[in-house]
Amino acid sequence: MLLDRTIAPDFKVINSIHLPEAQTHTLDNGVPLHVINIGEQPVIRIECIFEAGNWYEKEIGASYFAIKMLPEGTTSLSSGEISEAFDRLGAFTELTHTSDRIGVVVYCVSRFLPEVLPLISQLIHEASFPAHELQELRNITLQNLKVNKEKNAYLATTEFRARLFGTDHPYGQSQEEANIERLTLDAILDHYNRFIRNGKFTVVLAGQVSESDVALVNQTLGKDPVEGGQVKPAFIVSTSYQGEERVIEKAESVQSSIRMGRVLFNRHHEDYFKMLVTNELLGGYFGSRLMKNIREEKGLTYGISSHVVTLRNAGYFMIGTDVKKEFTQLTIDEIKKEINRLQTEPVSPEELATVKNFMAGEFAGSLNTAFEVADRQKVLLLDGLPNDFFNHYIDKIQAVTSEDVISMANSYLRPEDMIVVIAGGK
Repeated sequence: MLLDRTIAPDFKVINSIHLPEAQTHTLDNGVPLHVINIGEQPVIRIECIFEAGNWYEKEIGASYFAIKMLPEGTTSLSSGEISEAFDRLGAFTELTHTSDRIGVVVYCVSRFLPEVLPLISQLIHEASFPAHELQELRNITLQNLKVNKEKNAYLATTEFRARLFGTDHPYGQSQEEANIERLTLDAILDHYNRFIRNGKFTVVLAGQVSESDVALVNQTLGKDPVEGGQVKPAFIVSTSYQGEERVIEKAESVQSSIRMGRVLFNRHHEDYFKMLVTNELLGGYFGSRLMKNIREEKGLTYGISSHVVTLRNAGYFMIGTDVKKEFTQLTIDEIKKEINRLQTEPVSPEELATVKNFMAGEFAGSLNTAFEVADRQKVLLLDGLPNDFFNHYIDKIQAVTSEDVISMANSYLRPEDMIVVIAGGK
């Protein structure tokens, strides 16, 4: 039977999703182990997550260099030998760093977990921080920073966050040459010893996980004593950005990067889901109002988007795009025009339904693998959210009304409450 391509295939609205719950264990040393045991392939991802990002630094950059230096040498292995050991097992490693957390992530075939775990333990407890490798990492970081600072998008984004939160706030900080150059080995070692080598961490194990795998993790990572959680410093968010326009002039640039937005909230806020839908309508997907107006109708940009960014202790809303310099003000005016429409005109039932169905499908499509499910569960576990938070995701999205959108736009999308950062010029 030939397929009639003139007839659209049937579709089904996604009404609910159920995430497999994590099984939680406690290792002998008190470290929590969360297991997401799903997947058809015999592979495992193990993550050791430390509450040790920028929030806990005594010197700016210490947390970044502390985590990135772990595979550069231990008391018994050189950086080359560490790399060769993981390669021999077909294991892939990542070192993650955010303002809130740092972590060691390793992907491997399940049967090699007994050999991978001792290597992970060495990185955590026996890192040696050799001087030559530290200097190489410092040079690479400085070179990458130099390259990034030639990019308008990087300049606009870092300046945007600095203006939102303040340069003394962990969410407003960015790498600077002076901080990298004056960062001492003692400061890096202090961060490593307090938060990685002796600090309490969380282990997340995802994939095809057996009871023997759990026992192996306990035998390898559950024996070394760890100290209690560190007291988290408090930081005050800047509020002086409202209504400000900041222009970073670059005479040689033909384009400008625009960032526009404000401080918002994280997933714990009662308006979180309503704001997600409002954002999606404005600029969250390819069919959004900003894309239709500024890209399709006026041809001012290849792409424009808006985001609700959620961090552990805060969040922010941001609109971002790149346009020709001469179209900068026109683009900003059109952004404000679309915001005003959301604030004053009810969204049609058809447009609202399209957005909701897109969000439900996108969410369902982000749960195809064991590791993607683990990423969702990790958010719940680390940020203290209810276990059924994502199970009710679609219910919460579908419950948003046109009146809710108008309310959210008037409460959180007022241009006078936002900052505009332009890198390139007007």
